[in-house]
Amino acid sequence: MKKSMFTGRVSRRDFLKLAGAGLIASGGAGLVSKLVSGFISPEAIALAQGELPDKVFAGTDGWMYLPPLPTPSPFHPDDLSPDPALFTTYIFGFRDLTGQTEEQMLNQKMKAQHSAPMFWLQEGVEFKLQLRNLGLAMRPDLTDAHTVHFHGFKNAIPFFDGEPSSSISVPMNRSFTYVYRPHDPGTYMFHCHVEDVEHVQMGMTGLVFVRPAQDGTSFVFGGSPFTKFAYNDGDGTTGFDREFGMHLSEMWVDSHWADSHIQLPEWSDYKPDFSMINGRVYPDTIAPNGQGYDVNGDLIAPVGHPRLQYQPISSLITCNAGESVLLRFTNLGFMQASMTLDGIQMRVVGKDATFLRNGATDISYLTNTITIGAGESFDTIFKAPAHSGGVGPDKYLLYNRNFVRSHSVGGFGEGKQMTEVHVYPGTLPAQTEPNT
Repeated sequence: MKKSMFTGRVSRRDFLKLAGAGLIASGGAGLVSKLVSGFISPEAIALAQGELPDKVFAGTDGWMYLPPLPTPSPFHPDDLSPDPALFTTYIFGFRDLTGQTEEQMLNQKMKAQHSAPMFWLQEGVEFKLQLRNLGLAMRPDLTDAHTVHFHGFKNAIPFFDGEPSSSISVPMNRSFTYVYRPHDPGTYMFHCHVEDVEHVQMGMTGLVFVRPAQDGTSFVFGGSPFTKFAYNDGDGTTGFDREFGMHLSEMWVDSHWADSHIQLPEWSDYKPDFSMINGRVYPDTIAPNGQGYDVNGDLIAPVGHPRLQYQPISSLITCNAGESVLLRFTNLGFMQASMTLDGIQMRVVGKDATFLRNGATDISYLTNTITIGAGESFDTIFKAPAHSGGVGPDKYLLYNRNFVRSHSVGGFGEGKQMTEVHVYPGTLPAQTEPNT
């Protein structure tokens, strides 16, 4: 069990079971008042530390969209949704508040993002991530703390690890700054580690990666020049032109309904209804990215897709013929996934942020399917095939072969863990950021 805010070794859920509403009413108000009155703004903390953090994240709750299930469900769409046509499912999540004013930050309560914002670090360069806990607007009876835990990250000292039994957790209306000095490039994932089964399932997960120190140097491999790399390979073998994060997760709608309706799900009954890439199911996976932020700091929905306002990360893979494309896969669902790229072979160059080379022995391999267990990550590179010469891009499918994992709601792949690779004849400009 995770450490509670209220007692030494009783979880938040057990506390609610044992204490009941009366004890919360008598003791909870004082606790909340103390937390609110003791809040120190992120700006004040940053000034005391002498510099602003590189990123400011918030933990809060909110709503997202998923399509109707193939058979009627009392749990989906949630009848408490503020707009069932746009938002069907209650979530917990993170938001990127970097650069926002205090007023804008406070306005983001109840506007969680799924999946969490993707971000990256540079090997050997100190990185500060500030987490601010805005609380759960739908559940004022809960005062859950939050953390940021880098799953598989080798370089976090216990104080900054995010595992609440041995490090700091962030109470409601407080903030805390994590400090990282990364030394191992590769792809990781992050999640809240407080009440982690629940918080992971509710959506507090995302993808993070560390760029190698080799970035910025020049190598020629396979006749192509590269300045961006997945690992410190020394010869350009992990060079790429474009990169895309593919964060896999799952949704069991019963548990999300239970949280919004102040119920306790029976976790032994776990059976996911949806399997997602970057918080969306196909064909929403290939919809555009979100459009950034409005004047109030809220997310702007992708063009033509208002229901994806809080699911802003596209999984559409676009490239020019002949380019090398790095796919960073992470899986923070609870089930195994078998991701297949039809018609194109991928070279697996890294697993769990470990370069697949043993001294002079190359142990990378070619495949069109990778099997990703819960908590695992893969780095794969493919070379985009020649363009057919037809009008528009050539299209290939990237999907989970395990179709029993998620429901189909229509034609092939609809409502499933699937996206597309679009290969252009050479008309795309250079990529400036991942997943663009």
